[in-house]
Amino acid sequence: MKNLIIVESPAKARTIEKFLGKDFEAAACGGHIRDLPPRSLGVNIEKNFEPYYVIIKGKEGIIKLLRSKAEKAESVYLAPDPDREGEAIAWHLKTVLNLDGKVKRIEFNEITKEAVVASLKHPRDIDQARVDAQQARRILDRLVGYKLSPLLWKKVRKGLSAGRVQSVAVRLICEREEEIRKFKPQEYWDIRALLSKGKEEFWAKLVGKKGEAYGVSPKEKGKVISSEAEAKKITEEISSASFVVSEVRQKEQKRYPAAPFITSTLQQEAARRLGFSAKKTMTLAQKLYEGVEVKGEGRVGLITYMRTDSVRVATEAVAEVRKFIAENFGTNYLPPNPVIYKKKKQAQDAHEAIRPTSVMRHPEKIKESLKGDELQLYELIWKRFVACQMDAAIFDQISVDIKAKDYLFRATGATLKFDGFLRIYEESMEEEPGETIGTLPKLEEKEKLLLKKLIPQSHFTEPPPHYTEASLVKELEQKGIGRPSTYAPIISTIQERGYVIKEGKSLRPTEIGQITNDLLVKHFPKILDVKFTAHMEDDLDKILTKKINWITVLKEFYIPFEASLKEAEEKMEKVKKEIMTEEVCPECGSKLVIRQGRYGDFIACSNYPKCKFTKNLPAEGDQESTLKETCEKCGRPMTIKHGRYGDFLACTGYPECKNIKPILKKIGVKCPKCGAELVEKRTKKGKLFYSCSNYPQCDFATWQKPVVKEGDKEGKHD
Repeated sequence: MKNLIIVESPAKARTIEKFLGKDFEAAACGGHIRDLPPRSLGVNIEKNFEPYYVIIKGKEGIIKLLRSKAEKAESVYLAPDPDREGEAIAWHLKTVLNLDGKVKRIEFNEITKEAVVASLKHPRDIDQARVDAQQARRILDRLVGYKLSPLLWKKVRKGLSAGRVQSVAVRLICEREEEIRKFKPQEYWDIRALLSKGKEEFWAKLVGKKGEAYGVSPKEKGKVISSEAEAKKITEEISSASFVVSEVRQKEQKRYPAAPFITSTLQQEAARRLGFSAKKTMTLAQKLYEGVEVKGEGRVGLITYMRTDSVRVATEAVAEVRKFIAENFGTNYLPPNPVIYKKKKQAQDAHEAIRPTSVMRHPEKIKESLKGDELQLYELIWKRFVACQMDAAIFDQISVDIKAKDYLFRATGATLKFDGFLRIYEESMEEEPGETIGTLPKLEEKEKLLLKKLIPQSHFTEPPPHYTEASLVKELEQKGIGRPSTYAPIISTIQERGYVIKEGKSLRPTEIGQITNDLLVKHFPKILDVKFTAHMEDDLDKILTKKINWITVLKEFYIPFEASLKEAEEKMEKVKKEIMTEEVCPECGSKLVIRQGRYGDFIACSNYPKCKFTKNLPAEGDQESTLKETCEKCGRPMTIKHGRYGDFLACTGYPECKNIKPILKKIGVKCPKCGAELVEKRTKKGKLFYSCSNYPQCDFATWQKPVVKEGDKEGKHD
C-alpha cells in the first residue's frame, strides 16, 4: 500500500511526487473543498456562531477521487500550505474524507527533497488553534459582508458589497483623495550659489541667517522665503559678498542592506521595480514556490513559502549564502558574523523569510527554465537574499558650510569608498529621489571661493501622493490592517468591486466608492475605524496563540455591530439616484431615467428589468451626432454603452450584430505629430493614456495628459 500526500495544487503534487519515489502518491485537492454557503449566511449566531459548511460546487469529483485514494492508502499526510488557510484546508479534508486514525499533518517551508523528507519524519496533529483563527476570520468577514451588503443595495445601488478589511482600505484611499482635493499649494523659494575653487565648480544652498534656518520649505522649521521679491532682495544683498569656507565636516558613513523579503516588502519592491500588481507578484511567487522544471534537475521549488511576515533565515541557508559570497565576491564582502535581522513587533514569525531554496541556483543558470516575468521575480528575490548577508557599503561624506555676510550656504558631497552589498542589489524607493549629492573639491576653513552664479528658484508645496499598490501595502502593514495572505486580495477586490480605479500607478476612489465610504464611516464608525480593525487582527492572532477564545472575539464584535446595523436601517439616508427624463426608450417606448451605476451615471429604461436598454450620458454637444450614427455592418442605429473602461458605441442589433466602436473623447489638444485631435483611451487593463485620433495612420501616444501651452490658440501639445 502506498502513502498518500494531499496538497492544494497539481503543480505542488508533481514536484513532491518526484522526490519521494514509488512508496508515495501525491494528489491535489484544489484548495478549499468546503466553505460557508454562497446564498445564505451559514452562521448560527444564537448557537455561538456555529458555522454551517457545504461542499464547494465543482469539488464533488475531487472529493470522491481523494476518498477512494485515502481508503487504499496506508497513511494519509495532509500537506496544504503552512498557514491558517492551509490548516483549515487540512481540517476540512480530515472531516469530509473521514480520515480519523491514519491521518497526519505535515508542513514544509520549501518544496525541496530535504524539506519534504524532514517533514515526513516529524508529522503532527492538526493545530485546532490555527483552524479556529481561520474560522473566526471567515465568519467575521461573512457577518460584515452578508449583513451590510443588503443595506447598501437598499440605500445606494443593487450589487454593492462591503468587506470588513476591504472597506477600511477604501477609506484610506478616499481620505487621501480628500486630502489632495483640499490641499492648497504654498509658494516658497530657495537660493543656490554656483561656486568654484580654481577650475572645479560646485553648488551650495542657502540654509541659514544669523544662526536661524533660512530658505526652507513651509514643512520645515525656520524662515521661509515666500515671494519672488523677497528672494531677489536677498540675492542682491548676497551678490557682492565674499564667500568663505567656515567649517568642513568629514565622516565615514555606512549603508546597510535591507532585510530579506517578507510578503509585504516583496509586493512593494516588485511594484516599484518591475511594475507588477500585488496579485501578479503573488501568482508568480506561488509558481516559483510550488516548483518548475529546471534543466538538469527536474521539477523543484525555487523559493520558500511566500506568505510570511518573518525575516528569519534558516541556519543552513545562511551558511550556504555566506560561502557563496566568499567564493564569488571575496571575503572582504562578508561580515565577520551572519547578519540577523530583528523581527517586527506584530510579526507572527511562523515561517522563514522569502528566499531562494538554494542560492547556488543563480538566475543566469536557470533562466532558460523560467518565463520572463518568473525570471524577473526570482532574480529580485535571489539578489535581495544574497545582498542581505553582504557587508555594508561605505561612503566618505563631506559637508561644507560657507559664509556670505550674515548668510550661511551649505554644500554636501559623498564618494563611494566600498560598494559592499550595492555590488549586487540596491533597494528602490517609493518617494521621488532627493537632491543628487556629487563630489566636492578639497576645501579648507577660511578658504575664499569665487561666486559664478546666484540663482533664486521658486517651488510649491505638493499634496500627499495618491496611494499606489506599493504604498498601500506599506500603509496596511504599518497600521496592522490585514496580514501577509490578505494584502493582494484586498487590493484586487476593491478594484473589482468598482470602488477604486487605477490611473497609471495611482489608486483613486470612484464616485460610488466615495459615496459608499461616506455612508459606512458615518453609520459604522467603529467597523471602519483603522485602529479597531487593527485591534481585530491582533485578536485573531491571539486566537492562534490560545490567548483568547474565538467565540469571545466574535461576540465582542457582533453585539455592537448588530446595534449599528439596526440604527443604520432606520437612519441611513437613501442616495439612490434616479431622475426621470422626457426622452423615450427607442426599444419599448417607456420613459428613460438617469441612474447611478458602478462607473458613474448612465441613462436606462424605466421599464427595467423587462427592457434592458441603456446608454451613457453623452458629453455636451455630442448627443445628436451620436444618435444619428449607424452601424456600418448592418445599418441599424448605434447606441452608447458604458463599459468598465469607459464609453463605447454598440449596435442596437446585438446579439445578431456584435459590432462595437470606441467613443473617442477629445481633450482639446492637437497631436504634435500630425495636428489631429488627441483623445483619451484605455488599455485592456484599464490604464488611461492619450493618443492621436488619426491612429493607425499616426502612432503618437503618451501616458501624461497633454496640456495647451498658455496663450496658444491652436491648442498644440506642450
